[in-house]
Amino acid sequence: MNIFVAKLSPSTSGDDLHTLFSDYGEVISAKVIMDRETGESKRYGFVEMKNDEEGYKAISELNDCEFENSRIVVKKSQPKGDDKRKSSFGGRRNQQY
Repeated sequence: MNIFVAKLSPSTSGDDLHTLFSDYGEVISAKVIMDRETGESKRYGFVEMKNDEEGYKAISELNDCEFENSRIVVKKSQPKGDDKRKSSFGGRRNQQY
């Protein structure tokens, strides 16, 4: 199961996420997304857990918790391109033609 984690502290690392989520089960990978130009954290990341049941438990217990002085958001990651908010008109909503 892939899990999205947001509102991280700027100092949170992938290792920190790995440690946090390993309390709930086997973590396959954990990474914080970094800005290519500045090298600073974008303050979100992804955790992959081996077992869905353990992943859902982690989501349930960690969402909206305090971690490293930040109240984090934890939810199931949606596959790229699975954004239901996008329209088929390239974002041109409510325009009359």
